[in-house]
Amino acid sequence: MNQTIDPAERLLNLVIALVNTSARMTKEEIRSSVAGYDGAAHDDAFERMFERDKVTLRDLGVPIVTVDTFGHADDIGYRIDMEAYALDAVDLTPAEFAVVGLAAEFWQDRALARDTSRALTKLRAGAGQSLDSDAGILLAPRVRAAGDAFGPIFDAILARRIVTFTYRTARTGETKTRTVAPYRIAARGGGWYLIGLDHDREDLRVFRLSRIVGRVRATGLTEAFEVPEDVDVDDLLGSGHAERQSAVLALRPERADALRARGTLIRDEEAPAGADGCDDRDFLALDYTNHRQLVREITGYGEAVVVISPPELRADVIDLLRAAASIAAIADSDSKNTDAAGDVGGATTKGADDASHI
Repeated sequence: MNQTIDPAERLLNLVIALVNTSARMTKEEIRSSVAGYDGAAHDDAFERMFERDKVTLRDLGVPIVTVDTFGHADDIGYRIDMEAYALDAVDLTPAEFAVVGLAAEFWQDRALARDTSRALTKLRAGAGQSLDSDAGILLAPRVRAAGDAFGPIFDAILARRIVTFTYRTARTGETKTRTVAPYRIAARGGGWYLIGLDHDREDLRVFRLSRIVGRVRATGLTEAFEVPEDVDVDDLLGSGHAERQSAVLALRPERADALRARGTLIRDEEAPAGADGCDDRDFLALDYTNHRQLVREITGYGEAVVVISPPELRADVIDLLRAAASIAAIADSDSKNTDAAGDVGGATTKGADDASHI
């Protein structure tokens, strides 16, 4: 008998079985053929497990229906209503696909990397068209690997179980055991953070996952606590009070999809002051809070995006373009393939020059 299968894996096995049954599956068929139920030594244990799993799947939106063919309790079967369960055809624009690919990048160093890669491959195959886009330029997530702590904490959040772990403080380097009710996991500034109720301090605390030493252990019962609705992740991580600013950008036609999606196009008759030489471009008003991030993003588009205002954003973009041009020039002088390196350096320098002249 297999008593080690995780409840989530057992649920997935049940869904696969009910999706692939030709008509229905009785309880006895489920018990004998679906991995995870063979660990129930007694009828009552199986009944409780199966009833609990049915409720869980229905709460998740899986339409399990009961099939009673002959009116006998032993003959009652179950299946999944595929008409209600099947998704409509996925039809993504290039920009939408770029966003999906961006999200998948978060999991490239985790156990889900293989699944996300397969999903993206299937989406590309089903698109029937090229999905190349510059929507994701310079938006690749700069988040370091979460390490071994991520999986157990994530599972504990879903099950609402208390976790214990050894934590090394940033200020003193001292290590202590912490007992925490985990509420949220969030990524900020290149790292992953746990937000939860520290039982020792009886207060809300933030823990950086990279400072967790050794294993994370979930203890106690499931549903041991309720997550407060007023947990403000941005406020706790210090990014909730950033000043909102406005920028005006000049974009090449059909370029910079990610910026266009977040901003508002300005009509031609409202062309902003200081936009001389940009007659062939679209003007975009864009609100932002993270100055450095927007500088990097705009720089990634090269000459396709020019900053009209504010002056400090424009100046920082030009400085970064010039720095990139200098790096390219150094690479050009050191490279044996001078022709190829010269092409790259010339293109980068041109982006800096164009931006400085407008």
